[in-house]
Amino acid sequence: MTSFHKLILTILILLIGQVGYGQYSHQDTLRGSVTPERAWWDLTHYHLQVEVNPNDSTIKGSNTISYKIITGHNLLQIDLQKPLTITKAIQNKKSLRITSDGNAHFIHLVEDQIPGEKKKITIHYSGRPHVAIRAPWDGGITWKRDANNLPFVASSCQGIGASIWWPCKDHMYDEPDSMMISVTTPPNLMNVSNGRHVGTDKLSDGRITYHWNVQNPINNYGVNLSIADYVHFSETYEGLSGPLDFDYYVLPENLSRAKEQFKQVPMMMEAFEHWFGPYPFYEDGFKLVEVPYLGMEHQSAVTYGNGYQNGYLGRDLSGTGWGLKFDFIIIHEAGHEWFANSITYKDIADMWIHESFTAYSESLYVEYFYGKEAGTDYVLGTRRNITNDKPVIGPSYHTNSRGSGDMYYKGSNMLHTLRQIVNDDEKWRSMLNELNLEFYHKTVTSDQVEKFISDFLSLNLDAFFDQYLRTTLIPVLEFVYDKGRLQYRWTNVVPGFHMPVKIKIDEVETSIQPGPMWKSMTLENKPQSVALNRNYYAGIFNMLGL
Repeated sequence: MTSFHKLILTILILLIGQVGYGQYSHQDTLRGSVTPERAWWDLTHYHLQVEVNPNDSTIKGSNTISYKIITGHNLLQIDLQKPLTITKAIQNKKSLRITSDGNAHFIHLVEDQIPGEKKKITIHYSGRPHVAIRAPWDGGITWKRDANNLPFVASSCQGIGASIWWPCKDHMYDEPDSMMISVTTPPNLMNVSNGRHVGTDKLSDGRITYHWNVQNPINNYGVNLSIADYVHFSETYEGLSGPLDFDYYVLPENLSRAKEQFKQVPMMMEAFEHWFGPYPFYEDGFKLVEVPYLGMEHQSAVTYGNGYQNGYLGRDLSGTGWGLKFDFIIIHEAGHEWFANSITYKDIADMWIHESFTAYSESLYVEYFYGKEAGTDYVLGTRRNITNDKPVIGPSYHTNSRGSGDMYYKGSNMLHTLRQIVNDDEKWRSMLNELNLEFYHKTVTSDQVEKFISDFLSLNLDAFFDQYLRTTLIPVLEFVYDKGRLQYRWTNVVPGFHMPVKIKIDEVETSIQPGPMWKSMTLENKPQSVALNRNYYAGIFNMLGL
């Protein structure tokens, strides 16, 4: 798209009142931007150590942060949200001065920070973390009790940020290359976190520390703890990259139900490795962990609370019946292993990269097991959840600002529409596979993803993505018949929008390539009906006078 067209698009969005919605605070900017105090150091490893006390809902611990120096600087930003407090910061046994600006804390370094060198700093903290009232949407720590009145505790923090319960570099652009998580629980309880269990220490007071090692890069909200009186069972799956361990942790009373419901996990892996390529975290295995809330895409430790039933809490979000053929939380949250945990947005404004592809994965799962028509019915059925309240991409970068919830099902229908344009299912599947290879374990921008798709498919998709991601406008295909010619064009579109579609004229399907200017085709007789193929997320305005 030319600079002129982009200017026109910006004006158009401003006119419909979709840019600038919401106000952004100084704290939003500190959280959402790569500040100078973040930019100078490259995060390489975390060792998070947390002691959890369910009796008074408190935690305390430390995070040892390993980093590589990019440019010299004497201030290092660490994020931790109130009411938690940083008690001290230590580098090479020296206590460092800390100044705070809300949830951003600036560590004053006394050692020379020489580019190319690697260093560590340990941040100690404690307090009573924010209680998640409606997890996972509000985030924090969920403190519950199981049927035997034993503690049932779990974290969730997408959106609100990992710094709601542990000190970290709380911006998605920089991930540690690996991580160790050590969680101390009360006696007779188990903690499950990301990666592989590598050791257990029994303390003199009866408490237990569980150590988990993550061998792959991990995004900050993907880090979690889950504490309960768990029972464990497992199986091995023969995947595209070899044997893959599946581990399941559930409450004892749900063991038999879990063994039946979790039969969908191998099915999920078979379908998604077909569509997206190998599971991205073979080294860390795959876990499904019961928690006291609905669920979340914690990397290699997907959390589950859907009540051991199909659908979304027993409901079909598509209204077609196909949504009751699978457990929504198992399929959707596991789909995030590819889109969110392996391919991760740099800025939350581009959250569609996580949610659009993962919502689309639901229909691909249905298609893999029940056929293409079933998958199509499912994704088209989810259109009823689209509100078009604001654009899918957030209104502002660097302000911790996300876009519309339409990133789920408007996004998936955008992808389904693009698949129709490609009109080659093998090429489409190859694109999804190559996308996961290109951005394997990387943080990305929307522009990067859009360019890759356009280049791979050899299509100019600038206006297409602008239309569906950056406006609330739904393309409308206009028809008029006059003197033996059927005229057609796109309206309600951004400059430069040209999308080929299939239509039916008196039940005979044909392909046309409309643009914003009138085009026409010769017909011997005035048609009795003109219909747009249902697979395109677009409207139709028939001016035939029928």
